[in-house]
Amino acid sequence: MSLPLGKTLAQYGYLTLSNLIKTTVQKRSPIITAKNQLTWSQTKFYATQNKNNKEIIRSDFFQDIKNKNRDSYLEMLHFYKTEVKRKGGHVEFIYAALKYMKEFGVEKDLQVYKSLIDIFPKGKMVPRNIFQAEFMHYPKHQQCAIDILEQMEENGVMPDWDMEDQLVNVFGKRGHPVRRYWRMMYWMPKFKNASPWPLPSTVPSDAFELALLAIDRITSVDVNSEVSVLKTSDVKDSIEDTWIVSGQSPDQIKLLSELPSKTPLYVEGRYRIWLRNQSVTYFVLRADVRRNVEIENTDDISNLKIPFFSEPTKLPQKKLTVHEQEDGIILAVCSTGTSGRDSLLSWIRLLEKTNPRLGEFPVVFTLKAPPEDSLIPTENKESEEEVKDK
Repeated sequence: MSLPLGKTLAQYGYLTLSNLIKTTVQKRSPIITAKNQLTWSQTKFYATQNKNNKEIIRSDFFQDIKNKNRDSYLEMLHFYKTEVKRKGGHVEFIYAALKYMKEFGVEKDLQVYKSLIDIFPKGKMVPRNIFQAEFMHYPKHQQCAIDILEQMEENGVMPDWDMEDQLVNVFGKRGHPVRRYWRMMYWMPKFKNASPWPLPSTVPSDAFELALLAIDRITSVDVNSEVSVLKTSDVKDSIEDTWIVSGQSPDQIKLLSELPSKTPLYVEGRYRIWLRNQSVTYFVLRADVRRNVEIENTDDISNLKIPFFSEPTKLPQKKLTVHEQEDGIILAVCSTGTSGRDSLLSWIRLLEKTNPRLGEFPVVFTLKAPPEDSLIPTENKESEEEVKDK
């Protein structure tokens, strides 16, 4: 009488419960191991329970590098592609690389993003039919590529045509990352040239150059505005030694000269203007005066007047200028190197050269407390602290 196959194999030791568990549930460690070894089941559980954190590799993998620059970052990518790529773990490595891009200063480098896409295997994840294409063949890899493109968009990096060839070689023409790439190539050139105040590709980090760009943008509402660079050292008994970027138009000078005597003027700030990822503080000189102008509709035919029998018509009232706002008249704008009270006082004294009547008006400084983060790099913080102590 022949025994069942399972019982026979169990007698010879080929099929036991322990062997069955060993053969079906094998231990696998991650490609880049952590300080404590993780089994494959633990890694899979970690990935499912922590959906927001997609990093399953050592957190100090990129932190151990002393010189964090573009060359060392590309060297890490090259090492992974040549030594570790064949073992898998592409998605985990790419997510970790995306996380540390800002520390290495490569978050706006197009070639680095192309090197990240080059990590994906070629041809393996191309959908073979319409079902694989629509149901997102290899979803984790496709989502990882989409996250790369989204980070590029957030940092203002526009892809080129070579990146399309890379994505097509990896995911095919019907892949979701390729569709995301097409949408970016349609919208990003439109938004890139939509601003009427274009900035250079690399925004300068120098405070003086940023102030010139900021004041030029603010005063662009009047084409006749003039931006001048002043120095506090030109004022006698000035405490701070810094620069002042001032902006004023001929219309503002005329409005200042027509103000009633003893009209209080206010120096208000600090206000903030953003130039991409850089911010600049500026101040305005304002007069709390409002001129009521009744604008007559010349197209209204409900009240026609015969010029031969009616009273002589008055001249039309002068329209409000762009500097006359609801909260007052903007007379000038400036940005200083220290944003201190002494530099603003020097600015008012220097404005008296082009505005002779400025000395007749009382000037009130209504400065707001600065935010916790420094809005603009200061040249001499010690001098500002001395002024506060005095």
